[in-house]
Amino acid sequence: MFFPTRHIQSHPVVRRLAAAVPALLFLCAPALHAQVSASSMPLDSGFGPLDSTPPSIPVADIVKEFTAKESVFNEALNNYTWTRSVRVQTFDDDGKPNGQYYQVVDIYYNPQGQRMERVIDAPAGTDLKDTTDSGEIMMSERDFSDIEERLPFVLTTEDAPQYDITYLGKEKVDEIDTWVFDVKPKVIQKNKRYFQGRIWVDQKEHQIVVTDGKNVPDDLRPGHEDLTLPFITYRQMVDGKYWFPVYTVGQAVLHFTGGHGYLSQNASMRETVKYTNYHQFRTSIRVIYNGQDITNNGAAGSGSSNPPPKSTPPAQQPTTVPSQQPQ
Repeated sequence: MFFPTRHIQSHPVVRRLAAAVPALLFLCAPALHAQVSASSMPLDSGFGPLDSTPPSIPVADIVKEFTAKESVFNEALNNYTWTRSVRVQTFDDDGKPNGQYYQVVDIYYNPQGQRMERVIDAPAGTDLKDTTDSGEIMMSERDFSDIEERLPFVLTTEDAPQYDITYLGKEKVDEIDTWVFDVKPKVIQKNKRYFQGRIWVDQKEHQIVVTDGKNVPDDLRPGHEDLTLPFITYRQMVDGKYWFPVYTVGQAVLHFTGGHGYLSQNASMRETVKYTNYHQFRTSIRVIYNGQDITNNGAAGSGSSNPPPKSTPPAQQPTTVPSQQPQ
């Protein structure tokens, strides 16, 4: 994890932040209670009013369709390379950044078909070493695992039984007609992480286009407080077939209530993750959906073998990404 250290009334307080979506915070001081200022990210003007009238087709059929498409998406993502940039920032009481982590990596596959990462940009001075009295922040292996595995949230046919999926209504996101669902885990098993929040599903493509919520559970045990920032992930259509993640932002203030000789603490944090340069690197794959081969549906030239097809420029593909993004 990220570990900044601050001394308050001669007592050490260790703050732990996880990168990207899970920005986690840990306090070693006893008798403190951690809280997050929000459980979801605010929606921008691109989200229209929610229409709670029932859909024209059974909700169970919608869930079956989009979770099956999520399984296809999950498999398809394993046949693409892309670039991922991660920026995590902490802010002082005046709203000015006082610590930052920044890294850009290429996701690629070696000749054995194993997914690999190649660092292409990690400027000196962006290792989240604060210039204030909050101390030094470091990342652990779990932080990188969170970045790789928890973004975006993918709700496949295989994972759907673990969740309560509740239909809320219909909503237009920019020009896209969507169904909206609340999602929460049915049972939280020890040492497992889940998503809890809201998803928007494209009514035409039956794929998730926006995710808004947080990873759970939080650890609220005194001396082991471990919080996750809320995040929102936007997807964009790639190669005319798949709604791939392109942008995630998470931001909130983590509150630690004072008591037993300790001052209350507020930790303001933001993380952004951007995904770019999607390229299909395997052209021999076949995508099967409902028993039918849809490998070439909607993607011109996807049967070519060399070079890897490049994505259509973003302006020509459906997207839910807001025009104004935190850097």
